[in-house]
Amino acid sequence: MKVEDKKVVQFLYVLKDEQQQVLESTDGEPVAYLHGYNNMMAGLENALSGKVVGDKFSAELTPEDAYGKRVEGAVQRVPVKHLQSAKKWKPGMVATLETEQGTRQVTVIKMGKFMATVDSNHPFAGKILTFDLEVVDIRDASVEEITHGHAHGTGGHQH
Repeated sequence: MKVEDKKVVQFLYVLKDEQQQVLESTDGEPVAYLHGYNNMMAGLENALSGKVVGDKFSAELTPEDAYGKRVEGAVQRVPVKHLQSAKKWKPGMVATLETEQGTRQVTVIKMGKFMATVDSNHPFAGKILTFDLEVVDIRDASVEEITHGHAHGTGGHQH
């Protein structure tokens, strides 16, 4: 079985920047997604397409295929109470923020008592990224997964 549309794919990854510094990793816990349903950045989904269980490879993604280019001046002031992921905030920390476009990661620039100034670019925007990948499982998606448009179960969406 190979990675193609309507397949649930589980994979491990290590994400590195241009200096080969590790930015994040699955730490042995696979993530799952439903292939062909825009659940993954386009460059990563394209890199996984056609692969089989056991394939280990690297994929280098440009900003356009990953988290996008940096938008200069993408600064906003938001109420501190809306920042999620920590209790005490300092400049440089990455926060999770619920927006009209869904959950976003933002970087704190300046903290006030009630308002925070944040950079709304994704922390990895504008970077050339390397994903070291390993495909660990491929299975047919269930009717429910296809209807919902995402993978369920281990490494996927939990309802």
